[in-house]
Amino acid sequence: METSAVSYGSKKKRRIVDAIVLAMLTLVAGIMCVPIFTMLTTSVKTTGETFQYPPTFIPQTFDFSAYVRVFQKLDLVPHYLNSLFVSILIVIGTLVSSSLIAYGFSRYRAPGKKVLFMLVMSTLMIPYPSVMIPQYILFNKIRWVDTYLPLVVPAFLGSAYMIFLLKQFFSSISNELFDAARIDGCSEFKIFYRIVLPLSKAALASVAIFSFMWSWDDLLGPVIYLSSPEKYTLPVLLAGLVSKFRIPEWNIMMVAALYAALPCILLFIFCQRYFVEGIVTSGIKG
Repeated sequence: METSAVSYGSKKKRRIVDAIVLAMLTLVAGIMCVPIFTMLTTSVKTTGETFQYPPTFIPQTFDFSAYVRVFQKLDLVPHYLNSLFVSILIVIGTLVSSSLIAYGFSRYRAPGKKVLFMLVMSTLMIPYPSVMIPQYILFNKIRWVDTYLPLVVPAFLGSAYMIFLLKQFFSSISNELFDAARIDGCSEFKIFYRIVLPLSKAALASVAIFSFMWSWDDLLGPVIYLSSPEKYTLPVLLAGLVSKFRIPEWNIMMVAALYAALPCILLFIFCQRYFVEGIVTSGIKG
């Protein structure tokens, strides 16, 4: 009788804790959604209502003309394509280089491997401003400034965070699979291509999502290395919108921001399962 009472009490406490945690998460999620809600409501307001004080959270008149006028006011499509081009190349480069490096760190034994891995991980602690000027001087010397090469080529040399993420996942794969493949006569590259990569779809999807979002949102790199307006990526265009209009047209600016956020939102929606699975398994196994 006492055991059942204790069990009932523990279940009741657990339910209370779960309810409190759920309420806190709901509150935090609601706070984080406020900017998105503001962006959506402002995008369908009239130009006059965007300047109204006190501001209205729900538009008095829903005006969707800004979704068309944004293409008349801004060269959105060319800059959109520039961002897609750069982001896709960065994703490909990060996946190829980081997966190969992570596979080497996770599956092979070599003198000094741990020290080398620690050196790679230590680059995460180096602030970008400390290497920004030397990198610019280097790329300027080899005449890569005002091209996409300074933005894309470093991705093909590996990313420390992505290497760590993939190494954790690769280390969790059973050694028996590799031994069986070698007995069957598979080369090391064939093992990597035919066994490791298909088993690592979740981790690779996480790397692809992270790489795409970081490159898509990158403003500092394009501002430093690109000087021709026709080569600007979408973040550079959005950063200059306030100075572009004599009178800020906030509804058009919010529509442009919404269009800019759309690829990341769609990517996360369609790849959410792989993303969550990759983060969980890479963090637990290893």
